[in-house]
Amino acid sequence: MTTADQHFYTVSQAAEQAGVTRKAIRTWEDKGLLPPAERTEAGYRLFTADDIAVLRFIRQAKTLGLTLAEVGDILALQRDGAQPCGRVTQLLDAHITQIDRTLADLRQLRRSLLAARRTADETRRAGGDAVVCQIIEASPGPLTVSRTANGRRGRP
Repeated sequence: MTTADQHFYTVSQAAEQAGVTRKAIRTWEDKGLLPPAERTEAGYRLFTADDIAVLRFIRQAKTLGLTLAEVGDILALQRDGAQPCGRVTQLLDAHITQIDRTLADLRQLRRSLLAARRTADETRRAGGDAVVCQIIEASPGPLTVSRTANGRRGRP
């Protein structure tokens, strides 16, 4: 198909077709997820149907929790002629593992909060002294919190 045969979309039209914002398109273009758009003589960016398909892919990948860096890796594999589905499976498995860790941490946090709440009721009945708040001071020991996928400590 020649350039004359292709239909082009402005950034607003592309955003509407893909179900994303114009700002998202600019961001994804700046990060190299989209090839540089063709431009009109006036400098307006023009997008093809293929670009819109990529925008939809990025939107869907983000709804699955993939980061833009991960999406970029997948797109790079595809552009290099490889089938990226194996990599996608690895990424999804890693995200599932992280969600499982987060759920376990949240269950442990819930148990600690319930124990603190029980302690609050017992402490209130006993009328003990506290430096700040006996509910927290008398709570069970600190939580152990796993690291999140990005290496930061989860919130206790």
